[in-house]
Parts: sequence; C-alpha cells; structure tokens
Amino acid sequence: MKKKAARRKPPAKRAAAPKKKVQPIPAGYGAVTPYLSVRGAAQAIEFYKKAFGAKEIMRMPGPDGKLGHAEIRIGDSRVMLSDEYEAMAFLGPQSRGGTTVHIHLYVKDVDATVARATAAGAKVVRPVQDQFYGDRTGSIEDPFGHLWHVATHKEDLSKAEMKRRAEKMAKQAGG
Repeated sequence: MKKKAARRKPPAKRAAAPKKKVQPIPAGYGAVTPYLSVRGAAQAIEFYKKAFGAKEIMRMPGPDGKLGHAEIRIGDSRVMLSDEYEAMAFLGPQSRGGTTVHIHLYVKDVDATVARATAAGAKVVRPVQDQFYGDRTGSIEDPFGHLWHVATHKEDLSKAEMKRRAEKMAKQAGG
C-alpha cells in the first residue's frame, strides 16, 4: 500500500511589524544644509579637509567622471557638494562670476584656521580681527570662489551692549 504524502500546512500569517516612524530631518543633518556647486568638487573636498578639518562622509560618482554628490562634516555641521551641472543650472561661483552666498564658520581658533586655509590655497578677503559683536572674525575666499567668514566667539553680549558698540563703531566710521 502506498503511503500518502504528508501535506504541509501553509505558513502562518505573520503580523506586520509596526512601521518605525521616519523623522522629517534625517539623523546627522540640521534643518538647513548648504549644498555647494563647485568646479572641481573632488579638489574642493581635499581643500576643506586641509583648511577646516572636514571629514568626508560620502562620495557618489556622477557622469563624465564628475562628482555627482558628496557630503562632508565640518565641526558639527554637514555640507553637501558636487561638481557643476550646466544642464541643471547648478553652477559654482567661478562660472557665475562670483558667489551670492557667504558661509559663516565658527571654530575654536580662528587665527589658526585662517592660517591653515591660506596655506591650503585660500585668499584672505578680510584679515582676522576682534569685532564689536563679540567675535574674532576673518574672511577668506576658497580656491573655488566660495566666501567663508571664519570666527571664534569671544564675548557674550547683551543686545543693549551690542547696540552701544555698533553705534560707537558707526560714529568712528563717520556714520
């Protein structure tokens, strides 16, 4: 006599795992993240590493040997960048004849950071000096045309004290 083949039970239906709530701002990002268009993005990443101690987070190739997308971290902030893409009107300062965006970067030692940046190829636009608003600040243009205001916060000031200092500075400047 033939034995009947044992029938397998269909697998039990599993309850769907509850969906994890997705955060509107991904972990590691701030609400505002600069995205730089750069002619020579790979070289810019190397400059930002030397000048600002940037850490490379990711790099994705694009067409024609260009850098399609990259992310770096400077201090506690993420910056996105890629090579220019003319078809998307994504052009950097060198193609546009200058930048319309300035980046303010707080660091522990503005003097040392500006010195490192200039040694790496940046041009000083405004020398480092103490400002009325409590920061020690200098401005540089990186080799790719982006302007950076590099600062170390030195004093916490009340609004009244800041206003008094601004008025004093304006008077001294003839305003």
